[in-house]
Amino acid sequence: MQYFAAGVPGSFHLRLFPDSSIHFVHSSLCLHRISKSPEVLQNKASPAWNKGRIHYTSAPDEVVEVYASQFAEDMENFLNARAKELVPKGMMVLILTATPKGMPYSELPTGMWYDSLSSVLMDMAKEEIIEESKVDSFNLPYYAASVEEMEEIVEKNGCFRIQRMESSNQSAWMKGPVDIPVWVRHMRAAMEGMTLWKWGYG
Repeated sequence: MQYFAAGVPGSFHLRLFPDSSIHFVHSSLCLHRISKSPEVLQNKASPAWNKGRIHYTSAPDEVVEVYASQFAEDMENFLNARAKELVPKGMMVLILTATPKGMPYSELPTGMWYDSLSSVLMDMAKEEIIEESKVDSFNLPYYAASVEEMEEIVEKNGCFRIQRMESSNQSAWMKGPVDIPVWVRHMRAAMEGMTLWKWGYG
């Protein structure tokens, strides 16, 4: 089978390729990143003000809803862009982080990461190592939708038909003793660049 691969600049939430130029789209562990952290999360007058946290993990429903709304908007843009770029009857395979229906995000491995990092940053703020206002303004641009949310977004968009959707058992990852050094390396690989940039070290 012949195929052509290319690296192109730009956001995957927007157009990247010419009309009807792609037969197969594959995205792996990218789409949980939303295009921006909603500004309302920093508004002290808003019910969605996310004070003392850096994510919607363990946050009030108003914060979760703001994240969910941004994710839905971004997915709508992503689906519209890929629909124009794919040839008729083209195929798309997406792998995303997800939240099982009814499970608090704080009980998932990544939720525990974010809670831990949030706690560390707040402790540093209390010790005046960093400014608390910077912690309050730091909201990670990640959202893990449920299967039901994805189905609703795709069906509402109308550009694609779901042929198959399945979820993996994330709780299996948590069995046995937790290897803290491995957790730290994972968190550093994912978060270091963004965290350093926020506090002016990048």
